[in-house]
Amino acid sequence: MHIRGDHAELVVGGRLDVRSAADARTVLHAAVDDGVGDLVLDLSSLDSWDATGLGVIMGAHRRAGRCGRRLVLRGVPPQMQRLLVATRLHRILAIEGGIAAESLPRV
Repeated sequence: MHIRGDHAELVVGGRLDVRSAADARTVLHAAVDDGVGDLVLDLSSLDSWDATGLGVIMGAHRRAGRCGRRLVLRGVPPQMQRLLVATRLHRILAIEGGIAAESLPRV
């Protein structure tokens, strides 16, 4: 997993999982604490995430809210969009451009 960027926009690549969660949490919290306004998290280079990685994202979302900021997800890959829909987190997280219609469950 690698994260590059600053306190306004971060690009996350590789795998966000239990092995990389502590490092990712440290970087995300520092970015939230050091900036103002929206913090954009570009996930277009992210290969995969597990429940721990999703927990890191949610923790950064909560921390941003406490700091008067908003965490915005950009470039969420389709398989991760489906997970956000399945867990209903797409209703809580700010996702740039929203969730693609093909990710939504069919009724």
